[in-house]
Amino acid sequence: MYDYIIVGAGSAGCVLANRLSEDPANRVLLLEAGPSDWHPFIHMPAGLAKLVGKKGVNWDYSTAPEPALDGRLLWWPRGKVLGGSSSINAMCYIRGNARDYDEWAALGAEGWHWDNVLPYFKRSEGNERGASEFHGGDGPLGVSDPRHKNPLSDVFLEASRQAGHAPTDDFNGARQDGFGWYQTTTRDGARSSSAQAYLKPVRKRPNLTVITRATASRVVIEDGRATGVVYAVAGKGAFCEGAAKEVILCGGAINSPQLLMLSGIGPAAHLRQHGIDVVSDLPGVGGNLQDHLDICTLQRCLRQVSYDNLSDVAVGLQYYLFKKGPGTSNIAETGGFIRSTLAEDERPDIQFHFVPAQLDDHGRNLLPGYGYTLHACGLHPRSRGRLYLASASAADKVRIEAGYLSDPEGYDLKVLLEALRLSREILAQPAFAGYRGDELQPGAKVQDEADLVDFIRRKSESIYHPVGTCRMGRVGDPDTVVDPQLRVIGVSGLRVVDASVMPKLVSGNTNAPTMMIAERAADLIRGQAA
Repeated sequence: MYDYIIVGAGSAGCVLANRLSEDPANRVLLLEAGPSDWHPFIHMPAGLAKLVGKKGVNWDYSTAPEPALDGRLLWWPRGKVLGGSSSINAMCYIRGNARDYDEWAALGAEGWHWDNVLPYFKRSEGNERGASEFHGGDGPLGVSDPRHKNPLSDVFLEASRQAGHAPTDDFNGARQDGFGWYQTTTRDGARSSSAQAYLKPVRKRPNLTVITRATASRVVIEDGRATGVVYAVAGKGAFCEGAAKEVILCGGAINSPQLLMLSGIGPAAHLRQHGIDVVSDLPGVGGNLQDHLDICTLQRCLRQVSYDNLSDVAVGLQYYLFKKGPGTSNIAETGGFIRSTLAEDERPDIQFHFVPAQLDDHGRNLLPGYGYTLHACGLHPRSRGRLYLASASAADKVRIEAGYLSDPEGYDLKVLLEALRLSREILAQPAFAGYRGDELQPGAKVQDEADLVDFIRRKSESIYHPVGTCRMGRVGDPDTVVDPQLRVIGVSGLRVVDASVMPKLVSGNTNAPTMMIAERAADLIRGQAA
């Protein structure tokens, strides 16, 4: 019998395992469906390019055919390894906008406004710049400035200034908007995933047990209380462990709602379709699905200075011997936040990631020559999707209906059209004059709105920020899945702690906010939250 069973050793689960096992009286079990994070490409920041499509560390999800995107199935990579998606992502350390969290509180997530969450961001953060009003200097999570800078990244920042956009040296400071270098979740030139930052230093605690390749199939619920978890190891057996205090789901925006539904918690009619006994009729489980849809502008580069066609041997030797060179780069080195004419309030509504390499189909389609790519996504989508069980078996992936560009007013599409326009405007600035070759995507002939819309429908992709499927909100709201203490409605002893609880997407990348949620959840569980 354990006190706490944590399902999922990802961005949130590793944080909770660390914090809850700080008390030697707590017996903590951490279950992870994937393997240990042993692979060297996980730890070398630029290795993320080699992890694309590597199924051993990736759940390898795809959406159902998306009606507004020419019926395409969009690829959704999610980490299936210790550290979860923090072990395979591009490491951009972004918190979002202060107003995001005040909006959460207004939507019923009482206690999650900016003044409440900032201390937890700071507690998590070990920023190499040191502690300040907005940053922590000695937290577990390494946050660093880039060690290696591709010359095209500097060119991009100069072009953004020429286009009239202000520079910034801190996207997580007093002002989010502007263009600059991304700080990354790295330390000493290596990735600082939640597994490395939070789990590795405490792995030998006698009160903490970690089991990898352990796939949970059901939460055991007795008399309205979660009392344990049923799981298999490497696809074999049906083990059951008991939880004296709580079961905590940290599987992310896809796996946590799936496990809830497999355990009888979710939309009653849908559960009965699959022969699952209803424990708690919660229509919101699997709903409220949101993601940032991204569109890329690709340009051929006239000089051989991009990250295309680098020697793997040379990069690897320089990295492993000296922790220097392109191997230390997260590839998406620079970017920016803009408040466009479509913005609904003072928050930026478009985010950019500049990649000094050609990136098509998540990097899976390798293009010849040299080039650079500008990602742009709308930060506040109105479209919503939903997850559905494919069967009553945990082995069958859920059906993901992301609902991209489905908002009735067409707002999300308008934002992406504006993002494309702004991308082209930046890449057309004089700074790129000596580098700019042909525009590969959308292509010089794609100019009128109808053709640009067609391009968006054919080529837009996820930028890997699914959230919202176990929405946090007011008790009594039919869409609420967890209360502001992250407790599942209708079942005691059960919480969800991951990106699925976000009522709305934050204005940026979702990894740092997910770790913040886990930091605050640990205090909620211990009765110490501000």
